[in-house]
Amino acid sequence: MDAAFTAEQDEIRRTLRELLAGRGGPDDVRSAAATPDGYDTALWRRLSRDLGLPGLALPEEYGGGGRGPAELAVALEETGRALLPSPLLATAVLAAPLILALGTGAQRAALLPPLAAGELTAALAVPGGSLSTALGLTGDLTGGAWAGGGRAGGVQARPAGGDGGWRLYGEAAQVLDGHSAGLLLVAAHTGGFPRSRTLLFLVRTDGPQPPAGLVRTRQASLDATRSLARVQLRDTEAALLGADDGVDATAALAAVGRTAAVALAAEAAGAAASALERTVGHVGERERSGGTVGSFQAVKLRLADLYVRVRSARSAAYYAAWDPESGGLALAQALEALRLTTAEAVQLTGGTGLTWEDGARRYFDRAAAGELLLGPAHRLRDHAAQRAGLFGPEQGAGAAGDGPAGRVAV
Repeated sequence: MDAAFTAEQDEIRRTLRELLAGRGGPDDVRSAAATPDGYDTALWRRLSRDLGLPGLALPEEYGGGGRGPAELAVALEETGRALLPSPLLATAVLAAPLILALGTGAQRAALLPPLAAGELTAALAVPGGSLSTALGLTGDLTGGAWAGGGRAGGVQARPAGGDGGWRLYGEAAQVLDGHSAGLLLVAAHTGGFPRSRTLLFLVRTDGPQPPAGLVRTRQASLDATRSLARVQLRDTEAALLGADDGVDATAALAAVGRTAAVALAAEAAGAAASALERTVGHVGERERSGGTVGSFQAVKLRLADLYVRVRSARSAAYYAAWDPESGGLALAQALEALRLTTAEAVQLTGGTGLTWEDGARRYFDRAAAGELLLGPAHRLRDHAAQRAGLFGPEQGAGAAGDGPAGRVAV
């Protein structure tokens, strides 16, 4: 493994950082997040046109850049530093790889080029309210228990008739960019409880009229820069993603989960690094007791410990880009580093750290919301340990500390 970044990766980082430098102020972020789409559409078009960001990891035959997880991680690290509100995560990290993996030739040809060009955005809607479980990061996907398992609840799919169409019933909460995406990928059960299978379905929402029975409601989010929505499907027309309804989609979801964990770990590491840099700058200027706060030995030691955590999390993220099987552990380390760094940032910046205008509050919100949506870190570690066989068969997730007795640290 070559730990050095390539010239191309450095160029992606430099160009993206320069472009976002003038768009990362609190007023810019607040204005972008408050728009109906939840992000700056003009900036998104520029990121798509000038940098090809949404298609960075898609094959060139579909208009993508043909790059790999490392380049996507570089891009996510920079957007994480700026807390950029954008559909990049939902579109390029979650939805597009699933279409590439499961879609028919016609579906890939019709959907991937506009996704790569940024002309179409997409969102992954999974029932159960836990994105990390649906991606196989904190739970077992076998049997579909994470989404109802074919019982009442979740999202159910039924054949619409002889034309090959389908109808969807149910709802999914906490869907990233689900209120504004032009395409929904919906995970749903079909076949009844005894023979239940989890399949993915396509629901186009970019037409002149929304599909009948589709209700999308933007939800309040702890992190204003991360748009979430509740998607309700009431006899909504959909198309199966792929050609064979006998193929369960859970394997594809788990594979995308491993690569998504890499990108998410890089994003969290980037946010943690930026929060630390802002804190160092603040304590270096703040006067107290005849000197700057940053000159106190106790403060120096706290900042040094945070620096080691952030750098270690970043290293783990890029190692996972080379070995995606370690993506869950890298994500756990990055989320933990972000949580600890932002908590210290709020303390060291004093009362101003609790205001939106100060960067500490915005990064603290991202840390808290990130663990709610993608973690928590101890569950990511626990599941990774179970998959690696570190616990015996009698020591399931419950025995590892889900109950009041505590949790085995991994």
